[in-house]
Amino acid sequence: MDERDVYRAKEAIQSAMKKGPMRLALIIGAIIIGFLFLSPWVQVGAGQRGIVLNFGAVQENVLGEGLHFRVPIMQRVAIMDVKVQKSVTNAAASSSDLQEVSSEVALNYHIVQDKANIVYQSIGIYFKERVIDPAVQEVVKAVTAKYTAEELITKRPAVSEAMRANLSERLMAHNIAVDAFSIVGFSFSKIFMEAIESKQTAEQLALKAKRDLDRIKIEAEQKITAARAEAESLRLQRANISPDLIELRKIEANLRAIDKWNGILPQVTGGGAVPFIGVGDIQKR
Repeated sequence: MDERDVYRAKEAIQSAMKKGPMRLALIIGAIIIGFLFLSPWVQVGAGQRGIVLNFGAVQENVLGEGLHFRVPIMQRVAIMDVKVQKSVTNAAASSSDLQEVSSEVALNYHIVQDKANIVYQSIGIYFKERVIDPAVQEVVKAVTAKYTAEELITKRPAVSEAMRANLSERLMAHNIAVDAFSIVGFSFSKIFMEAIESKQTAEQLALKAKRDLDRIKIEAEQKITAARAEAESLRLQRANISPDLIELRKIEANLRAIDKWNGILPQVTGGGAVPFIGVGDIQKR
């Protein structure tokens, strides 16, 4: 190796030393960008659960709320909502007396939190369309068929509770919990509604007539009781009348007349005797 080769080698080493820090910075930058691009972490929000998938296979552990790390490329995290959700469904059914009934029901439900991975694995994220809506339709039809159309109105709380219990049992088998169930409304045919209205009107008129009849009976009984009391009083009075009592009443009448006399004899014209009240009666005494 001559002097020129030594010089060229020296320049190459110096050039490599100058480019080394820049290359190192580029490598580090590339690693950071790749790290960010691969997203090695996942955030699970409030009311959510994370389903861990290793190359698509559902794992047993369910991620709670917060920030979690995952292995890029190998692991993926699917987010499931476990908050209380509302579903309103319209269902057509028939009552036990073969009346067509249209029902509108509201359901509040949520996925069992620690079973979210099973729901995701067995049903997926479209569990409302696949499980809840068909279950509501089936339960409404089954329970409605046990009651007459009139009972669906008069026994509405019992009908609602029967639907809630039946639906809760069906959905819990799929790890879906029922929080509340309510019947928003029933709709019947126009002919049936007119018949119900006529029946209610007739019942109200019959009730009014019964009340009027009861009032008349009570008034008649009151009059009969008063008449009986008056007749009994007269009977007792007649039973107590005697000649001595009659004589006593006459004397009392004469004494009251004497008490009222002012001592002046009445002026009598045309002759005649001067009356003196009760003299004969007093003399007889």
